[in-house]
Amino acid sequence: MVVLTAAAEKPDGREIHHARRFRIEFVREWKQAAARCSDISPATPFQHPQWLDAWYRTFAGVDDVEPLIAIISDAATGEQVALLPLICRLQKGIRIVEFADLGTTDYNAPMLTAAAPRDARAARALWRDLKAALRRAPGGADLIRLPRMPVELDGRPNPLALLDDAGPCSLNGNALTTGDDFDTYRYSLDRTVRKELERSWRVFTRHPTAAFKIITDKNETLRILSTMEIQQGTRMQQLGLNFILNDETCAAFYRNLVGGGVDNGYVVVSALTVGEEVVATLLGIRAGSHYLMVRISNAGEKWSNCSPGRLIIERTMAALHKDGVRKFDFSVVNYAYKRRFGVAHVPLVDILAALSWRGWPHALRDRAARELRRHPRLAAHARRMLGRPPRLAEN
Repeated sequence: MVVLTAAAEKPDGREIHHARRFRIEFVREWKQAAARCSDISPATPFQHPQWLDAWYRTFAGVDDVEPLIAIISDAATGEQVALLPLICRLQKGIRIVEFADLGTTDYNAPMLTAAAPRDARAARALWRDLKAALRRAPGGADLIRLPRMPVELDGRPNPLALLDDAGPCSLNGNALTTGDDFDTYRYSLDRTVRKELERSWRVFTRHPTAAFKIITDKNETLRILSTMEIQQGTRMQQLGLNFILNDETCAAFYRNLVGGGVDNGYVVVSALTVGEEVVATLLGIRAGSHYLMVRISNAGEKWSNCSPGRLIIERTMAALHKDGVRKFDFSVVNYAYKRRFGVAHVPLVDILAALSWRGWPHALRDRAARELRRHPRLAAHARRMLGRPPRLAEN
């Protein structure tokens, strides 16, 4: 374990008087960090201990990934403030500190206690001390990159979103909250959407063995996961898109996650089936009354007449609503089907900051890209000039 308390710096040549000081400890083992911070609640289901346990068990040590979990305390009182599930990895000679993510986590966030900063001044002090500690950690660091962070966490400000280094993310979340009556939510949908879902269910259930189910048997969930991998891989190949979730390490991560999270209800696997055929699958994660969709697949053109993707979402929502779920999160990327379910956009922010001279070119490019995103037409033109594909269409 590395323990560092950063000294106050003098931003812009001015000393910060009476600012809070923070003690930063870095640990390399997730189980050790979790034991130290058992009272910290997850900001989103992605920060749940089971997600992070599966993530670090799978990815630590792969492709030079070094766990660097930051436990932050108030230097004066010793009271715990936050936990940041971080890693450090080497990319083209640059040591980059980032969340435990690598493309698997849609929302990144610090895990906070009641003592966490609630205003910009305290947040800047925490950020100052964290960056100083990262620079002085063994091996140092050149860049810190923290993408896709919600602006609010459980109704309170995300202190990292209050920083001057934080800028709007090009992606946003998509979520909705229902009341206690699910039929009231259903009737709030556009009539065309509601009638289409009803028609899809009628068409699907014409098959005598058609069924919707939430699967709780571990072996069966792993079988469904294998089918999901095949269906998603086939779909991505048809679209000509690069698909990373089926590579060996990512596949192992999801097997670890499902194998360890189905029994207690954290992982929710649902399916539409006709006999032995799997028509559609949906994998989500749940923390209390918050359910978040992670992966979805269907068997393709053969079943398109019953819109299996939308149908499995609606049936899963109805089943989980009966079990107490009220917040349904459709995650990032603004597909049109999400709008039809009535989601609201959840704003997200990114941070990218240099920690050494090697990181400065990357930080400057990030600032330029952030400014470019404020002008969509210019950004689209720049992507064409660079030969990059357009962003995913909202369809």
